[in-house]
Amino acid sequence: MSTQALIYLFVGISFALYIGIAIWTRAGSTKEFYVAGGGVHPVVNGMATAADWMSAASFISMAGLIAFMGYDGSVYLMGWTGGYVMLALLLAPYLRKFGQFTVPDFIGTRYYSKVARTVAVVCLIFISFTYIAGQMRGVGIVFSRFLDVDVTMGVIIGMAIVFVYAVLGGMKGITYTQVAQYCVLIFAYMVPAFFLSMMITGNPIPQIGLGSTVNDGSGMYVLQKLDESLQMMGFGPYTDGSKSMIDVFCITAALMIGTAGLPHVIVRFFTVPKASDARRSAGWALIFIALLYTTAPAVAAFARLNFNDSVNNTAYAEAPAWFTNWEKNHLIAWTDKNGDGVMQVAKGDPFKGAPEYTGETGAAGEQAVSNEILTDNANEVYVDKDIMVLANPEIGNLPGWVIALVAAGGLAAALSTAAGLLLVISTAVSHDLMKSTFKPDISEKGELLAARVAATCAIVVAGFLGIYPPGWVAQVVAFAFGLAAASLFPAIFMGIFSKTMNKEGAISGMVVGLAFTFLYIAYFKLWNPDANVAENWLFGISPEGIGVVGMVLNFVVALVVMKMSAPVPAHVGQLVESIRVPRGATGAHAH
Repeated sequence: MSTQALIYLFVGISFALYIGIAIWTRAGSTKEFYVAGGGVHPVVNGMATAADWMSAASFISMAGLIAFMGYDGSVYLMGWTGGYVMLALLLAPYLRKFGQFTVPDFIGTRYYSKVARTVAVVCLIFISFTYIAGQMRGVGIVFSRFLDVDVTMGVIIGMAIVFVYAVLGGMKGITYTQVAQYCVLIFAYMVPAFFLSMMITGNPIPQIGLGSTVNDGSGMYVLQKLDESLQMMGFGPYTDGSKSMIDVFCITAALMIGTAGLPHVIVRFFTVPKASDARRSAGWALIFIALLYTTAPAVAAFARLNFNDSVNNTAYAEAPAWFTNWEKNHLIAWTDKNGDGVMQVAKGDPFKGAPEYTGETGAAGEQAVSNEILTDNANEVYVDKDIMVLANPEIGNLPGWVIALVAAGGLAAALSTAAGLLLVISTAVSHDLMKSTFKPDISEKGELLAARVAATCAIVVAGFLGIYPPGWVAQVVAFAFGLAAASLFPAIFMGIFSKTMNKEGAISGMVVGLAFTFLYIAYFKLWNPDANVAENWLFGISPEGIGVVGMVLNFVVALVVMKMSAPVPAHVGQLVESIRVPRGATGAHAH
């Protein structure tokens, strides 16, 4: 069977499985639609949370970024993993004990205000749509290459699949679909990693292979070999960082804190029976996540070694098949600057405007290729960083079934997170805006219909953002984390751990944090990308890390406004006490 036939088979079987599960678990009530009935087992919820958490950014883009950024790419590993620990320990059990459906539910009740609830919904929608743009782009990239369609059509197909199981099944359908998607994506990620580690180092375990010697007779370790290879091509050593310490710190912190404010991850802890199960499911999720996250650095290093060997100093007429396959989709390109017919990979952008266009595909990709060639550097190859994990099996000449498996895994990663985000958006509109704010007398049937209509509208917007994304998958996701860190996290944190924070303080903090962070990111990424250099950044902090400054502003504004406004009602202080104190604790032990 041909590789293309295997891809169709693997992807078709996985899609049939997801849709079948959605139909089997179709939500019949708002509780099933919002929180899967609240009865999901901690291990099952841990696996679903891992799939929800490990989006296209984790599966498709993270190793690609590390492959090209080297040491600097470690901020994504540290930030996302550390943030999950923070979420599991600081917030998850308390929010589950609160016992509602959504994050705006908590904020609206804790801050005794419909305005606070509405502001939280606005923050949630900003975060979720920014995040989902990366997922839909990931879907488009996978489809464009493996199903031989353009990126736009790939995004539309992905929208249709998500529509079926997110709109029909709700959280109940999504939970069990995500369990299946986790199994697909982790198998798809690990199998090529085992193959590549064995081929390059002779050790099948990638985590160990990364610290082993290359089996080419040189006696060099993998990272030594990679450093030497890159330096010969004019790059800095793979193991050296180029980012400033403050930017590394802020990006890592923004990713960590943003994780603890992500609504689509937090809502998963409302689906378990009790607060102790929330903590247990978080522990299981961390184990499931660690399988991929400890493998990603090895996959990145192996990918860059294979890429260098396969492309650099290779005559274009003899370019490997994988290069021409991805070239058809405008995700990799070459231009012969010196007329020797040989591909040269070096430091620098091969096309004028490459920093603006490398995140684009389709027409924008063609524009990047057709633009005026830069002559002040030797680089002749443009490569979209998001393709590295997907192209890895082809670059390493792995069997066709492995390539097909990776295609199915990439789609599983992107679709699982997209579904979770769409559910959060639809829940915010139907439950938090309509039921809890503007139309409290709506029937349960009407609320369920509103949730499904909102999810449908959200899918259309998500598809548009997937077709016209503002950056690479992992970059776009990093922006979502920054927005979450600057807006929702402080309000949730103070809502749990401060009995004195009032509605005026929380609302002011969320508005200032969200506005500052969004405008900073938009200025450098959308309105004036030419200015996106370290010299122009505030305190040398990049848009990926600015969420930390937004968070600090949020806290400061909230505390100042709190001091100037009315104190918290007594019943709210009792609510906070009940969330924080273990059941059965009394007297001095309650404090």
